[in-house]
Amino acid sequence: MIKSYLVRQLRNNREFILQEVLAVKGLMQVLMKNRNTGEGWTKEEKKEIKRHLRNISKIVPVVLIFLLPGGSILLPILAAVIDRRKTIRREKAAAK
Repeated sequence: MIKSYLVRQLRNNREFILQEVLAVKGLMQVLMKNRNTGEGWTKEEKKEIKRHLRNISKIVPVVLIFLLPGGSILLPILAAVIDRRKTIRREKAAAK
């Protein structure tokens, strides 16, 4: 129930979030690392993501959920919602 509510709120604000993420050079690549390669984020990458999300949360308050303790567990949901592609790259690589 909470996950569906979060996804709904993120989708409602998707364009604002995407615009802000794209404004920060390199943030989209770091955020999509998990979806593209299947690898987890390092501690440094999580810190970088959270630092940028803190600034984005001033514009889009729903992003605050990712800044709470344990919020990094939810980062794959954010990556899935703002992903502009139809398919995930690692699925394409596995199919070859």
